[in-house]
Amino acid sequence: MQSLDFTILYVADVSRSVEFYTTFLERPPIEQSPTFAMFGFANGVMFGLWQKDGVVPSVTAKAGGSEHAFVVGDKDEVNAHHRRWVRLGHEIGQPPQELDFGYSAVLLDPDGHRIRVMKPGG
Repeated sequence: MQSLDFTILYVADVSRSVEFYTTFLERPPIEQSPTFAMFGFANGVMFGLWQKDGVVPSVTAKAGGSEHAFVVGDKDEVNAHHRRWVRLGHEIGQPPQELDFGYSAVLLDPDGHRIRVMKPGG
């Protein structure tokens, strides 16, 4: 296998999820249609949103069974992200907390997908 080119989340409403992720990622999608959107990162990784009622084969899994993690430089960044999420009224899955793999906080998107921001280590 060569490399992971992109990840796709199955969502109930692409427009609602695009609004959420545009705010969270602080960037607009690079591609968008009524049932699909794609965000791009400088490192070449792509992140897609696909409306779940049109996915083939059909989706049977529920959100929350996995998570997407974003590594930041220090604990202050984790705290700053958490404060921003609270200010924006987003649902928090876990406030900043020290865990065995590092310091992190978890945000839930409109479909319940987990987004972890973390500073690895102690």
